[in-house]
Amino acid sequence: MAGKKTESLFTQPPPEHLTMKILNEKQIRQKIKRLAFEILENNYEEQALYIAGVNNTGSKIADLLIKELRSITDIDIITSHIRLNPADPLSSEVNIKTPLEQLRGKVVVVVDDVASTGRTVFYACKPILETLPKKLETVVLVDRMHKSFPIKVDYVGISLATTLMENIDVRISGEELSVYLT
Repeated sequence: MAGKKTESLFTQPPPEHLTMKILNEKQIRQKIKRLAFEILENNYEEQALYIAGVNNTGSKIADLLIKELRSITDIDIITSHIRLNPADPLSSEVNIKTPLEQLRGKVVVVVDDVASTGRTVFYACKPILETLPKKLETVVLVDRMHKSFPIKVDYVGISLATTLMENIDVRISGEELSVYLT
């Protein structure tokens, strides 16, 4: 089979019949709205909330959440972003857009798309904890419940009992807003 490129079964995308849509756009928007109300209910006396999205998809979920929060409250909503390497969070410094000293004594809400082992959320929160925030809360659209780090997600869009071999694919682009189990 000289010249023929072969791919491992594990690197190919799953066949369409093994991909299941878990959430469509309407359901995601409904969950974002509910999450916004839950966050507001637990923080209604605050003057400001810092909402920090983790990496690309977490930041997109945070943007949807911020838009919803701003439509239902006059509380100052401050946007931030957190960047880290989820596969190896110790390989480089966690980068937070907002200067850490601004988070001292403030309510910070860290947003990610999926929590599986809890590692990404754990390391995203770690530098914030060194500033002594008033409160640190976490939000995920999908919680897979395979925690191996001491993370309890405060606000969850949907909890799924998945196998370790399954993946959650959150797709947020100009034309698509959906969650798939693959």
